[in-house]
Amino acid sequence: MSNRMKVAVLVVLALGLIALFLFTHLRGDFDYVLRSRSEKIVAMVLVGWAGAVSTVLFQTMTNNRILTPSIIGLDSVYMLVQTAVVFLFGSTTLTMMGNTSHFLLSAGSMIGFSVLLYSFLFRREGQNLYFILLVGMILGTFFQSLTSFMQYLIDPNEFSIIQDRMFASINNMKTDLLWPAGLLIAAATLYTYRHLHELDVLSLGKDHAINLGVAYETVVKRLLMIVAVLVSVSTALVGPIMFFGLIVANVAYAFFQTYEHRYLLAGAALFGVIALVGGQLVVERVFTFSTTLSVIVNMVGGVYFLYLLLKERKAW
Repeated sequence: MSNRMKVAVLVVLALGLIALFLFTHLRGDFDYVLRSRSEKIVAMVLVGWAGAVSTVLFQTMTNNRILTPSIIGLDSVYMLVQTAVVFLFGSTTLTMMGNTSHFLLSAGSMIGFSVLLYSFLFRREGQNLYFILLVGMILGTFFQSLTSFMQYLIDPNEFSIIQDRMFASINNMKTDLLWPAGLLIAAATLYTYRHLHELDVLSLGKDHAINLGVAYETVVKRLLMIVAVLVSVSTALVGPIMFFGLIVANVAYAFFQTYEHRYLLAGAALFGVIALVGGQLVVERVFTFSTTLSVIVNMVGGVYFLYLLLKERKAW
């Protein structure tokens, strides 16, 4: 089967799951139910697309299929901001904060952290990308420790408010932010698709990319910012999902078995949509909302991550 046919199959499967999610067990006010489910579908498509594309881009730049953008520490920045607001101003401030203000605070802090990190570390020419990842990982660990310290000090009742922010939840998404989030993700995706040929060359490694005429440092700087925007917007929209990108990206690699990013990006994004819509169906119909989608994704992703580590170890 050609890669185009594979993409078509994934499109049909994604549309089938979306239709199943929209029209099963329609009861009560049909207009309200369909509108509510449609908003969930849009959110899942945006988050699935952003998470998958950002992970494929990140793994292409690092030439490593185990690393994910979370290693930079963006998830840690998100939780630090939520905890700091409750610690300094109380949980009422966080719960009463408008959706737009909360989105700007969360996404802006993550993008701002990325800008400061990249601008500081890319100041020197020829800076190693893995050094940047190492610094990001160290800062992420520091932010996690600072977050844990503040969580120990706050009132247990207020900690429950923060606990709700630790896990992504489609049901608690901010529906009035779907349009601005969609525009940001669409703009980042359009920029990415304009540089598909450079991504194909980057997958060969830094030395080969430079020898083939790619302005490596410039391309990496811009793509890292695209990754930061995609991760920040999706996290601010529904919350952090740690292993999601790792799963859909590696499934896409195995399914398409190609270096062409026009298929890898589209395939990973479609797998992302399928995983989120299918997972939400399981959460609602099987578990009857007794758990959240991120818990299922992180459980499956953790097992899959261990499998990838063991697989790489055997390859050595």
